[in-house]
Amino acid sequence: MSGPQKHSLTLRGHRTSVTLEPEFWAAFQALAQKRGLSVNALAAEMDAARGPVGLASHIRVAILRDLKGAV
Repeated sequence: MSGPQKHSLTLRGHRTSVTLEPEFWAAFQALAQKRGLSVNALAAEMDAARGPVGLASHIRVAILRDLKGAV
């Protein structure tokens, strides 16, 4: 496992970055593909729904929930 890395995203026309470990980034890309969305579109949906939680944390929890649902 390697350390977290910054990834650039565009959320509703605004550039931002999210810091995720490579394993979470790969799982996030797979989740976007599974849902038929681009990474930016999925990130924008999650950003709108996250409330006071940080985007990176929200992404990690969404990945975990998705994986738990697949078991």
